[in-house]
Amino acid sequence: MVLDGRSTDPRRVREQYKRLLPLQNQRVENRGWTVDVLNAVRSIGKGEFSLTEVYAYTERLQSLHPKNRHVQDKIRQQLQRLRDLGFLEFVHRGHYRLRS
Repeated sequence: MVLDGRSTDPRRVREQYKRLLPLQNQRVENRGWTVDVLNAVRSIGKGEFSLTEVYAYTERLQSLHPKNRHVQDKIRQQLQRLRDLGFLEFVHRGHYRLRS
């Protein structure tokens, strides 16, 4: 894999790929939500973040999933799923940490 014109250590690429494997066991429609919420979390640009910061992406997620009328409920569900899959860590009520 090449990033910013530099090749990445193949072991690191394989490690990162292995972290995504649990997503393949999810139903396609849930996988889309999970990845979309993970992308929102990553775009916050901080290691630790709050639920309120993720809620700032409600409109964006609503536009990606127009049939869902309970987007904030779905965000909370997906944060739990990302925690269970090892992508996030629960810090305390409404606060999470992105695992590297």
